[in-house]
Amino acid sequence: MRSLRDHFLIAMPAMADPNFTETVTYVCKHDDEGAFGVIINRPSEMSVAEMFAELKLGLEDRGLRAQPVLRGGPVERERGFVLHRSSEAFEATLDGDIKVTLSPDILAAIGRGSGPRPVLIALGYAGWDGGQLEAELRANAWLTVPANPAIMFDTPFEQRWTAALGLPGVDLNQMTNYAGHA
Repeated sequence: MRSLRDHFLIAMPAMADPNFTETVTYVCKHDDEGAFGVIINRPSEMSVAEMFAELKLGLEDRGLRAQPVLRGGPVERERGFVLHRSSEAFEATLDGDIKVTLSPDILAAIGRGSGPRPVLIALGYAGWDGGQLEAELRANAWLTVPANPAIMFDTPFEQRWTAALGLPGVDLNQMTNYAGHA
């Protein structure tokens, strides 16, 4: 199977796992060993300002203060991920169309007001062992499409699932909440 890195995994209506119901997950890495991604449409109750205060970091960028921190997935919910499109080099960054940085140097830059914009900050991630995601795809749990930065960074959280479904022309009104194979 080709790599789904830099793709969206869009939960199909029949998705039974409440961790992923109506989610859009950005796939950061996908190879024979497995996959990991960050859910981009589940805001938490915590704002970026609250997270920075907990980390004892200043936050110069007033525009980010009210932005919610995302619930990136059910795995390692205390681990932070910053999704961005910056060409600036940060430690521990996975390169791709959309970059994912796991190191604190990006938080320091964001705090100083010199970090990348736009950004999404998430706690936790979604992970799959080798072959697991492929099995879920065969079971029609997910729809995959190339990631769209406008949906990721510009579309309101509550509209991202429907907007992502619209990328391949899926009409939600024509879908059922069960899957089948012909």
